[in-house]
Amino acid sequence: MEFNDDVGLDTSQVQDLRSGGGGIGPRVLLGGGGLGVVGLIIYFVMSQLGGTHGSPASGLGAVGSGQRVDNSKIAQQCKTGRDANTNHDCALVATINSIQGYWQDQFARSGKTYRTAPTNFFNGRVSTGCGGATSDTGPFYCPADSQVYVDLSFFNELRSRFGAQGGPFVEAYVLAHEYGHHVQNLLGTSGKVKSRSGPTSDSVRLELQADCYAGVWAKQATTTPTANGQPLIKNITDDDIKRALDTAARIGDDFIQTKLGNGQVDTSKFTHGSSAQRERWFTTGIKSGNPANCDTFGTNNLG
Repeated sequence: MEFNDDVGLDTSQVQDLRSGGGGIGPRVLLGGGGLGVVGLIIYFVMSQLGGTHGSPASGLGAVGSGQRVDNSKIAQQCKTGRDANTNHDCALVATINSIQGYWQDQFARSGKTYRTAPTNFFNGRVSTGCGGATSDTGPFYCPADSQVYVDLSFFNELRSRFGAQGGPFVEAYVLAHEYGHHVQNLLGTSGKVKSRSGPTSDSVRLELQADCYAGVWAKQATTTPTANGQPLIKNITDDDIKRALDTAARIGDDFIQTKLGNGQVDTSKFTHGSSAQRERWFTTGIKSGNPANCDTFGTNNLG
């Protein structure tokens, strides 16, 4: 994935909490609070291995006690797509700008208003509107404060723990999935989630739809204009897409239960969908480029 050198970046869409500290307070209620690309899976795996369940969230603010937003470094370093091609943080800023630019345009075409949501970079632990979380949660979206949270060390863990190939577009896929949850929140789709686990549960449908939305953005990314009329992303290669599909396969419920859990697949605990389903719905999005094709709630065939 390559960015256009001369297109400006909007660092206001990122909040850098990495210089902050402080306790995390009550744990995120992952069963109904934060929505993450892998968070719920890790939650259930840890439960199987003897870990503790999170307690209900208590309505913490987006920036908790002891946390401090300091965007000065990112604002100084990340000016244009040229910076995104050489600096990891700037690449994430550019990706976030592109994702939100697409959805802002898509909502406007549908006569709706898209509300931008910041992504919070944090180290180790963070307080959110859904409660406190640690890096073990993985990247997640909190509907209570309409913000995305990610400890950037997760992208290294994708390679070391999950065995994924990694790369800039893999990180873009993860972020686009989380912004898919933001879109669901704005459209009211998140309110459809009643059943929390199982192979055809509402939770699985919500996560597969977020994968599909990520694919839709990827299809449109190189033509989505910014304020100056040019797209931020110059190209996405076939290798980029293969790497994203590789990652989707490694964060399926069945793969994680087998490789990181007790070695057995328990479909009753599925919350995100199988590896094959995640690949299928991301592919559906990237082939069609149409959010209307992502109606996982209106089909009996999830793959």
